[in-house]
Amino acid sequence: MTTSIPYETRYWYLRNHKLFAALKQEEIKEICLISNFKTARKGEIIYFSHDDHSRIYSLKQGIIKIVETDGQGHETIKDVLQKGDLFGQVSLDDTHLEEYAVVMSDYVTVCSFKITDFERVLTKNPSLAISFTKLVGLRFKRLENRYQNLMYKDVRSRFLLFLKEWAAQDSPDQRYGVTLKNYLTHQDIASLICSTRQTVSQLFGECRQAGLLDYTRVTLTIADVEKL
Repeated sequence: MTTSIPYETRYWYLRNHKLFAALKQEEIKEICLISNFKTARKGEIIYFSHDDHSRIYSLKQGIIKIVETDGQGHETIKDVLQKGDLFGQVSLDDTHLEEYAVVMSDYVTVCSFKITDFERVLTKNPSLAISFTKLVGLRFKRLENRYQNLMYKDVRSRFLLFLKEWAAQDSPDQRYGVTLKNYLTHQDIASLICSTRQTVSQLFGECRQAGLLDYTRVTLTIADVEKL
């Protein structure tokens, strides 16, 4: 659902976002005028690519998963996004994948812009255009690395690499005793690493028995990230 966000809140969200942090005050105020905010609760779908090709989104708060569908209706989790990540028509071109975004946390808040408005802002701010290109490039690089892992690594290696990436994203400054919020089901992880829920459950059990990690329904603790 769409929420009325006070102007001051919109301003400080944009001010603190890594994409807009280098802009001047007046430039951010201009972007505030074209921004739109939406909130949603766990399980709700907040974006369909075939319904909305005209907007780019930034996740202000919460966690979502991007689910991609093929011509036969099979679904695959393409990515899991958190605060500050971009989604929607991030390529600013006419290529539209069939995908949608589902809320995974208790609730999320997203900020969005019409593509035409956002392109106009990028044209006026070359430094912003460069930052945008770098941010989108990092996301696509992450996806590319994941696809390469699917092609060249066995399922156990993919599982351990995924755990390392998860720890690096959620606790970037920790190595020992890293405790993560367990917001992904075994089926979610299986979809992300192209495996089965049964295999992922087995790998979790083996890693727990080896003392590499421990987990409950709400947390996942990794003893030493480098030993995964």
